[in-house]
Amino acid sequence: MKKYWWKILCILLLLFVIIAGFLISVPAKVILHETIRNLFFHVPMWMVMFVLFTVSFVCAILYLRKGDFKYDIAGETAASAGLTFGVIGIVTGAVWAKFTWGQYWSNDPKQLYTAAALLIYFAYFVLRNSFTNIDSRAKVSAVYNIFAFALLIPLTVVIPRITDSLHPGNGGNPGFDIYDSTGHLKVVLYPAFIGWTLLGCWCFNLSYRFKKVKYKKLFKSL
Repeated sequence: MKKYWWKILCILLLLFVIIAGFLISVPAKVILHETIRNLFFHVPMWMVMFVLFTVSFVCAILYLRKGDFKYDIAGETAASAGLTFGVIGIVTGAVWAKFTWGQYWSNDPKQLYTAAALLIYFAYFVLRNSFTNIDSRAKVSAVYNIFAFALLIPLTVVIPRITDSLHPGNGGNPGFDIYDSTGHLKVVLYPAFIGWTLLGCWCFNLSYRFKKVKYKKLFKSL
């Protein structure tokens, strides 16, 4: 039970988020209306993405320092999981945009720069697959991973905040705090952050364990 407590917590939190997310009363705001419920599903995807990309970044540094292939595998796995949640974030955001802004893609700076950041990570996997030599692949991938992470924060957080943007909390627009005078949204949003992040870690854990078995003969250090 001690090994699985966080998985049980993940399931309980996500059950609460899904049920409460669709049933609690939400602020009746013009344009947003019921779509504000997407806050519990769209925004946490970025939290999970950042956590997993940070794990991948740390693993890249550890590989360059120690040369242990388990960090290369862990870095690739975390980047793959992070990219998956990033794509889910883009898709849920596009659906939300359709109902609030009138179209799935409006070339909003937040959309454009986030898409650019994800493309950089897609290129990471293209780069990895272009190498046949395991050592070269691991070293070049680790360096590129650090480069990709260095661009992630400016592209997804800094630039959208200093440019005109339709997104709440960016480009001078107020955040969701102004819509949550009763605190209803935060009651679900904070557990959503934790629950979805735990799910992301769970996905990473499963994928990493699978790859440890797959590469066991190649990397005895695993």
